[in-house]
Amino acid sequence: MMNETKSNQKVLFESSAYPNDNMNLVIGDKEEKQKYLLGEITNKVILGDTFKVLKKIDDEVFDIVFIDPPYFLQLPNKELRRWTVKTVVEGVNDEWDKFSSFQEYDEFIQKLLTEVKRVMKPTATIWVIATYHSIFRIGKIMQDLGYWILNDVIWVKTNPMPNWLGVRFTNATENLIWAVKDKKAKGYTFNKEYAKKFGIGKVGANVWVLPLCWGDERLKNEEGKKLHSTQKPVELLKRVILTSTKEGDYYGN
Repeated sequence: MMNETKSNQKVLFESSAYPNDNMNLVIGDKEEKQKYLLGEITNKVILGDTFKVLKKIDDEVFDIVFIDPPYFLQLPNKELRRWTVKTVVEGVNDEWDKFSSFQEYDEFIQKLLTEVKRVMKPTATIWVIATYHSIFRIGKIMQDLGYWILNDVIWVKTNPMPNWLGVRFTNATENLIWAVKDKKAKGYTFNKEYAKKFGIGKVGANVWVLPLCWGDERLKNEEGKKLHSTQKPVELLKRVILTSTKEGDYYGN
């Protein structure tokens, strides 16, 4: 019997929200599969264990990588209700976001970033997104592994979840780290025209203002519950791709 996380993954990739024959877009990873050629995974989603799948991909194939790792939010194991309207707060309580300690989380992130670095081209860039719960740990690990941070970008959400208890600031931001494989990396792509268009002010500063996923963009199951707790808006990914890729680049997510 599948657990909730696996069940949601299955529904996500079989969802009628996709107008095309979506199963042609999805490759189910199998143990007997030893290697993925770039041509067979282009414009595909590989459904499987990240670490097992990455090991089947050749070195230095991607021009850009986007990582949305577990946040390790460490939310209390209890039902949270809004004080005024008494409705249940749908937080992130998925199994994939649970770790026994900071050490276990750090080891997971280090393993992931090490393997990802291998599949990046010398001129590739990487984007990593997280909240205040983990972005600083991730940044340190990246630097320890030799990544060279080019920028951070602050995503300011126009529709954040309010802080219902009133005991701290409403968390309305997430951080994106943009980096190259090492300090000597040259020739990476940066489209300044798009950066200025998406950033704030005359200089196009490193702040992006856009809403969370909501409405029709939010993928839901038949019961109306969201399929992924931290689904990112298409507009966010559009900005990442347009500012740091050129036509013909290979994008790994």
